[in-house]
Amino acid sequence: MDFVKRIVLDVLKPHQPNALEFSRAIARAGNDCFVRLTVLEMDENTQTLQIEVEGSAVDFEKIQSTISDMGGSLHSIDEVEVQNEPDTG
Repeated sequence: MDFVKRIVLDVLKPHQPNALEFSRAIARAGNDCFVRLTVLEMDENTQTLQIEVEGSAVDFEKIQSTISDMGGSLHSIDEVEVQNEPDTG
């Protein structure tokens, strides 16, 4: 079975919710998610973010849904690390 261990996303979001609230919501999308959010650009209405999420099994679909639910838009997946672990069954 393979697991996403780390993913880096390019996201556009409105100014609200703020970066802290946005990060916390993404972190809650997983059991042991570590989130690093960097604001790359700001304009009058939006912020361009780089979001790095790490964990033992990052749930990309849940993170993508959380971003969308908070008014954000996923532009691209810029980096990804996946680990294949042997089945023990």
